[in-house]
Amino acid sequence: MTFKDQIAKDNQIVFMNELEFCEKHLINNRMIPCIIDNNELIDREKRYQYRRSLYADGVYLKELLIYVREKDFGPLPAVGRSVMVDKKSYIVSDAINEDGIYSLTLEANKT
Repeated sequence: MTFKDQIAKDNQIVFMNELEFCEKHLINNRMIPCIIDNNELIDREKRYQYRRSLYADGVYLKELLIYVREKDFGPLPAVGRSVMVDKKSYIVSDAINEDGIYSLTLEANKT
Protein backbone atom coordinates (compact mmCIF):
# COMPACT_ATOMS: atom_id res chain seq x y z
CA MET A 1 0.00 0.00 0.00
CA THR A 2 1.36 3.43 -0.93
CA PHE A 3 1.30 6.45 1.36
CA LYS A 4 -1.46 8.03 -0.75
CA ASP A 5 -3.49 4.83 -0.50
CA GLN A 6 -3.11 4.92 3.29
CA ILE A 7 -4.25 8.56 3.44
CA ALA A 8 -7.34 7.74 1.35
CA LYS A 9 -8.11 4.78 3.63
CA ASP A 10 -7.67 6.92 6.79
CA ASN A 11 -9.89 9.65 5.31
CA GLN A 12 -12.67 7.09 4.89
CA ILE A 13 -12.26 4.88 7.96
CA VAL A 14 -10.98 7.31 10.61
CA PHE A 15 -11.60 10.99 9.85
CA MET A 16 -14.94 10.74 8.07
CA ASN A 17 -16.29 7.95 10.26
CA GLU A 18 -19.68 8.96 11.68
CA LEU A 19 -18.98 6.90 14.81
CA GLU A 20 -15.75 8.81 15.46
CA PHE A 21 -15.36 12.40 14.21
CA CYS A 22 -17.93 13.46 11.64
CA GLU A 23 -21.67 14.10 11.56
CA LYS A 24 -24.07 14.48 8.67
CA HIS A 25 -25.17 18.02 7.86
CA LEU A 26 -27.38 19.44 5.14
CA ILE A 27 -24.92 20.95 2.65
CA ASN A 28 -26.29 22.36 -0.59
CA ASN A 29 -29.52 20.39 -0.05
CA ARG A 30 -27.76 17.03 0.46
CA MET A 31 -26.97 15.21 3.71
CA ILE A 32 -23.18 14.94 3.69
CA PRO A 33 -20.80 13.66 6.38
CA CYS A 34 -18.53 16.49 7.52
CA ILE A 35 -16.58 17.83 10.47
CA ILE A 36 -17.30 21.33 11.81
CA ASP A 37 -14.15 22.57 13.50
CA ASN A 38 -14.83 25.48 15.87
CA ASN A 39 -11.49 25.09 17.69
CA GLU A 40 -9.44 25.85 14.59
CA LEU A 41 -11.60 28.92 13.96
CA ILE A 42 -10.77 30.23 17.44
CA ASP A 43 -7.05 29.91 16.64
CA ARG A 44 -7.54 31.66 13.31
CA GLU A 45 -9.51 34.49 14.92
CA LYS A 46 -6.55 35.29 17.15
CA ARG A 47 -4.41 35.73 14.04
CA TYR A 48 -6.93 37.89 12.18
CA GLN A 49 -8.38 40.16 14.87
CA TYR A 50 -8.02 43.24 12.66
CA ARG A 51 -10.94 42.07 10.47
CA ARG A 52 -13.43 42.68 13.29
CA SER A 53 -12.89 46.44 13.12
CA LEU A 54 -14.24 46.48 9.55
CA TYR A 55 -17.84 45.85 10.62
CA ALA A 56 -20.42 48.38 11.80
CA ASP A 57 -22.10 48.22 15.19
CA GLY A 58 -24.64 45.40 15.32
CA VAL A 59 -23.10 43.51 12.37
CA TYR A 60 -20.64 40.70 12.89
CA LEU A 61 -18.92 38.04 10.86
CA LYS A 62 -20.16 34.49 11.42
CA GLU A 63 -17.50 31.97 10.38
CA LEU A 64 -17.72 28.24 9.91
CA LEU A 65 -14.88 25.83 9.11
CA ILE A 66 -15.92 22.48 7.70
CA TYR A 67 -14.04 19.44 6.47
CA VAL A 68 -15.80 17.34 3.85
CA ARG A 69 -14.69 14.58 1.48
CA GLU A 70 -14.06 15.62 -2.10
CA LYS A 71 -16.13 12.67 -3.37
CA ASP A 72 -19.12 13.72 -1.23
CA PHE A 73 -19.02 17.46 -1.99
CA GLY A 74 -18.03 17.53 -5.66
CA PRO A 75 -15.71 20.08 -7.28
CA LEU A 76 -13.74 22.37 -4.95
CA PRO A 77 -15.81 25.55 -4.63
CA ALA A 78 -14.29 28.85 -5.71
CA VAL A 79 -13.76 31.66 -3.22
CA GLY A 80 -16.88 33.83 -3.28
CA ARG A 81 -19.25 30.96 -4.09
CA SER A 82 -22.38 30.54 -1.98
CA VAL A 83 -22.72 27.34 0.10
CA MET A 84 -25.76 26.35 2.16
CA VAL A 85 -25.07 24.59 5.47
CA ASP A 86 -28.05 23.49 7.56
CA LYS A 87 -30.32 25.89 5.64
CA LYS A 88 -28.04 28.91 6.26
CA SER A 89 -26.22 30.70 3.46
CA TYR A 90 -22.46 31.27 3.65
CA ILE A 91 -19.82 32.57 1.25
CA VAL A 92 -16.60 30.58 0.71
CA SER A 93 -13.66 32.66 1.95
CA ASP A 94 -11.07 29.87 1.62
CA ALA A 95 -11.12 26.41 0.06
CA ILE A 96 -8.27 23.90 0.13
CA ASN A 97 -8.08 20.30 -1.05
CA GLU A 98 -6.05 18.41 1.56
CA ASP A 99 -5.52 15.00 -0.08
CA GLY A 100 -9.19 14.33 -0.79
CA ILE A 101 -10.58 16.24 2.19
CA TYR A 102 -11.76 19.79 1.57
CA SER A 103 -11.12 22.42 4.21
CA LEU A 104 -13.78 25.08 3.59
CA THR A 105 -13.84 28.36 5.49
CA LEU A 106 -17.27 29.91 5.18
CA GLU A 107 -18.53 33.28 6.36
CA ALA A 108 -21.70 35.32 6.54
CA ASN A 109 -22.62 38.75 7.87
CA LYS A 110 -25.07 38.47 10.76
CA THR A 111 -26.94 41.04 12.80
